Amino acid sequence: MSTDPWGRVDDDGTVYVRTAEGERAVGSWQAGEPEEALAYFHRKYDELAGQVQLLEQRVRGTDLAPAQAEASITKLREAVSEAHAIGDLDALTRRLDGLTELVAQRREEVKAAREHARAEARVVKERIVGEAERIADETTHWKSGGERLRQLVEEWKAADRIDRVTEAALWKRLSAARTAFAKRRKQYFAGLDEQREGVRSAKERIVAEAEAIAGSTDWGQTAAIYRELMQQWKSAGRASREAEDELWARFKAAQDQFFQARSAVFAERDASLAANAEVKEVLLAEAEKLLPVTDVRTARAALRHVLERWEAAGPVPREQRDRLEGGLRKVDEAVRKAEDAEWKRSNPEARARAQSTVDQLRTSIEQLEKRLSKAQAAGRAKDVKEAEEALIARRSWLAEAERTLTEFS
Repeated sequence: MSTDPWGRVDDDGTVYVRTAEGERAVGSWQAGEPEEALAYFHRKYDELAGQVQLLEQRVRGTDLAPAQAEASITKLREAVSEAHAIGDLDALTRRLDGLTELVAQRREEVKAAREHARAEARVVKERIVGEAERIADETTHWKSGGERLRQLVEEWKAADRIDRVTEAALWKRLSAARTAFAKRRKQYFAGLDEQREGVRSAKERIVAEAEAIAGSTDWGQTAAIYRELMQQWKSAGRASREAEDELWARFKAAQDQFFQARSAVFAERDASLAANAEVKEVLLAEAEKLLPVTDVRTARAALRHVLERWEAAGPVPREQRDRLEGGLRKVDEAVRKAEDAEWKRSNPEARARAQSTVDQLRTSIEQLEKRLSKAQAAGRAKDVKEAEEALIARRSWLAEAERTLTEFS
């Protein structure tokens, strides 16, 4: 009989392995020496230990799923308990027990991580549903709102799943929000179509009126009507793009027909008024020679003569009217200002008031000078200072009053 720390070979060739539960026959060896039998069954043990070691490495070094790890442990445990091998099978069993505990811990960690992920996913999906419901209730930017709802659905799909009941309830709310948004958008555009139809009818009336007066020769009244029609067009709103383009083309064509005819008539009229403009150019140059005004009566008489000839010259082309009229108006204003200044200088009441002011200030200054002399003689510094300050102010006022009086001379 050959012996070994973990097994033996009996005289009849039976091979045994020693375990904590006692010996167990693992095979029979008849072909050679007992040592060869022990070596053979040790190799079987080494193969089994290698499998245990590989499983340990997978469990500790990778993200092997707990269920898969447990299945591998169970399979190896059965292999160890029934192994036809010699070695420390109990040690392999203890190592498998340690892996079982590690996998159980890993399972709890995975479960906690899954619960945490589900909680986070629930927060994400509740946010998605809340935003979708706000869009459904409030958004009127239909294009961006619809695009955002599509993005929210993609975010929902990308998020982790949560418990089935909550998932179903939240998805039902999300679907209801999308349906409500689509229904509200449809109602809006239906109302918009109705509104645009009303705008189209109003603009058809405007165009019909514009076309009816396109051939008018009542230039002033018709131009005013076209301006009013343009205001009505702007305030009517917009019809559909196709109707808007077609109606605007008709309105503009009628308007252009009228204003082009008016421009042609005015151009012909302006050509006949060119001679009047030449006369007024000469008159304006004559009037401008009166400036600056030195003799008011002579300037007024000369300007009156210019005005008489100005009126007799007749109308001028529109593009020259403002410049000519404005130039003559500046000369008239200058003569009028000179007349006003002349009247002020010759006004006896104003001169008397100016003289009175000068006299009063001179008297006041004389009195202050006497007061200053007395204060200086008496050594009253405070009174001296007050008198000097008062004299400075009075003398300044007197200089201004004398300038005003001089203007009347």
